[in-house]
Amino acid sequence: MRDLGVGFGYLLRGQRWVVRHGKSFGFGLLPGLITLVLYAAALVALGVYGEGFVTWATPFADDWSSPWAGLFRGFLTAVLFALALLLAVLTFTAVTLLVGQPFYESLSEKVDRDVSPDGTAPESGLPLWRELWISARDSLRILVRALVWGVLLFALGFVPFVGQTVVPVLGFFVTGFFLTEELVAVALQRREVDLRTRLALLRSRKTLVWGFGTPLGLAFLVPFVAVFLMPGAVAGATLMARDLLGEEIREGDADEDSEPAVDGASEEQSATS
Repeated sequence: MRDLGVGFGYLLRGQRWVVRHGKSFGFGLLPGLITLVLYAAALVALGVYGEGFVTWATPFADDWSSPWAGLFRGFLTAVLFALALLLAVLTFTAVTLLVGQPFYESLSEKVDRDVSPDGTAPESGLPLWRELWISARDSLRILVRALVWGVLLFALGFVPFVGQTVVPVLGFFVTGFFLTEELVAVALQRREVDLRTRLALLRSRKTLVWGFGTPLGLAFLVPFVAVFLMPGAVAGATLMARDLLGEEIREGDADEDSEPAVDGASEEQSATS
């Protein structure tokens, strides 16, 4: 159970890292803002047209007596919107990472250099289009796995008592696992760790993954929070990727924002000497 705290600690350390490195945090916000606008538009459209779609898809309920047709369609509309929200949570990270691939690659490399004892970071050496293709392909595979779990949990949701207690908890743990996979992929792809190996690494330390991803998934349910947590989540996932691979993490990160001041002081000393 110790790994639960360690995973949550990486999430907090990632947020602290981006707060201390303001430029990286600012650039890291842009992909999340773009993705949030797209998702918000899609959910608003579903809210406006969802009821009409359910009515069109259930013509067999037209002849039902009142109030059963309305209750049935209202229930299906609520389920449809709930599934859309779950899908949005599961895919938000993947889409944001795809939109912001250059941003997050740069941020992850900076974290690696900052905590690496020798100040270096692994580089994939692949062109951007190739990295985007690999990221999109792996994200699609993860999405298929997440949808399978989503359908299974949706079906279990109809089981009395279990569906209202156990299933929601399982849903957050599943969401946390897949969120973490998408985030650590940024650092692990640069190390040429393929999807199958990544999943094996994460399964070998599930409690570490849940400690990182489950609270993040819960936070992502709050509007706008995901946008502001994404840069720190990428930074924290980079630290966790180093842990999973047994790479050393140097303590006492340098503050990026203080570097210009140091450089300026050096120039002033040179000018006066």
